[in-house]
Amino acid sequence: MSLVVMATGGTGGHIYPAVATARELISRGHSALMLGQRGGMEERVAAEQGLEFVGVDAGKLARSGQGLADPRQLLRAATGVVQARRVLAERKPGAVVGYGGFASLPGILAAQSLGIPTVLHEQNALLGLTQKLAVGRAKAVGTSYQGVKGLDVNKAALVGMPVRETRLERGAALRQLGLQDGPLTLLVMGGSQGSLFLNENVPGILEGIFPSGLLDGRAVQVLHQTGPRWIEQVTPRVAHLPWYHVSPFVDAVAAWSAAHLGVTRAGTSTLAEAAFHGVPLVMVPLPESAENHQFHNATSVQAAGAGRVVEQKDVSGRLGQAVLECVQPGNLAVMRGAAHSRAQPGAAARFADLIEHHLSPTP
Repeated sequence: MSLVVMATGGTGGHIYPAVATARELISRGHSALMLGQRGGMEERVAAEQGLEFVGVDAGKLARSGQGLADPRQLLRAATGVVQARRVLAERKPGAVVGYGGFASLPGILAAQSLGIPTVLHEQNALLGLTQKLAVGRAKAVGTSYQGVKGLDVNKAALVGMPVRETRLERGAALRQLGLQDGPLTLLVMGGSQGSLFLNENVPGILEGIFPSGLLDGRAVQVLHQTGPRWIEQVTPRVAHLPWYHVSPFVDAVAAWSAAHLGVTRAGTSTLAEAAFHGVPLVMVPLPESAENHQFHNATSVQAAGAGRVVEQKDVSGRLGQAVLECVQPGNLAVMRGAAHSRAQPGAAARFADLIEHHLSPTP
């Protein structure tokens, strides 16, 4: 069996699919190593998941797609490639798998310079910038969507979005999160790092539509993941609401297992986890996402009957109404079924099949 290196990091949308795939490969007898930015979120997640981690420097790519943000970032990226080469030359993996994002680039470029097979995963319908830099020498690209723009169809394999296919019984999930069993439970999650916009706007809107934490006599509770940067700003704003719980991080499996409805952005990873757990969503797409892909992601969920889209410019007038529509008992049950119908179970297994097909022989 082979060692497979997961080159990933930056955000949960890149990290957790790598964790899911690593778990699948380990179950098949392989070993897995997470390679990412030293001190990044991926280092913490790897420790929590009991996965081996090696950190390197990583230069942050500019959102504009015009290359690295400045020469210092270019130097960090080059240093990271050198560091990753040392790690890979010593460990001799059978493949290196890249999940996009700036933190994946040193591992992928280092592997390609050493002739180690590389496989990529593209989660969006548009090939990302870091993937564009690596795709020419990659063996294959697993995708979440059919027909990824900018990707040669001969390299593409539709596998779906790998998620951690683990559920908890709702009561157990609520106990783990310190929540009550019985109330209508809303999850507010702006991605693994949190969303400043959701943090600033959602608490006040939910307080306005749920007087005293009640909806038609039924108790309501909110679990709001703020991200670590914003926890100190959000906490005092909801301190007077005993039913509104905030945390810098939450265990995603427990949170999705407990939730009746999510208020989220519309990244592919978030939507895939919600679908696996059958949680309807009120989605506020990030307007700055590349080619507005989050808006298109969200409208596909809405078209399937599994959620409502509220554009960021309309949040103050429409978010509360959308939440109230979704939590009506009849609507919630129908939307839950629609959410389940969007799930792509087995994505991690399909991607692991693709990786195994391109593994180099074990030395």
